[in-house]
Amino acid sequence: VIGHPKYQDSKRIAIFLSMPDEIQTEAIIKDIFKQGKECFIPRYKPQSNHMDMLKLSSAEDISSLILTSWNILQPSDDDSTREEALAGGGLDLIFMPGLGFDKKGNRLGRGKGYYDTYLERCMKHPSGKPYTIALAFREQICESVPVTENDVQVDEILYE
Repeated sequence: VIGHPKYQDSKRIAIFLSMPDEIQTEAIIKDIFKQGKECFIPRYKPQSNHMDMLKLSSAEDISSLILTSWNILQPSDDDSTREEALAGGGLDLIFMPGLGFDKKGNRLGRGKGYYDTYLERCMKHPSGKPYTIALAFREQICESVPVTENDVQVDEILYE
């Protein structure tokens, strides 16, 4: 991942904090800060499909986050000090999780449409849609995954 040309060229990167059954992202997050890039992580709003990408100040900043009922670390709802990516310069790159992927770039998420809705918002931002890379295990690559008209394809899927 860290040798990928899109990663190397990106300054503002959004990445998920991995759950135990996902590709682990901690080393990538540390590298984002080591290279002087800006790092944004998701904050999901429960009972909706709304997600924001909020800025982390350092890799150590992760320890200040709260654990949601879904067992995901994220900034608390009353944390208004962090920059939201679309309120500033947008994003260059988003690393995306998923349960399954096909080689056409379709992604099966957890069913709430957070990333699809967020990418729609990105398309309205002056900086436009960021490049999207899904991080997957080989076992998550399928012949086809079910999609709806609201699903946004990922630009690239990286797997072993």
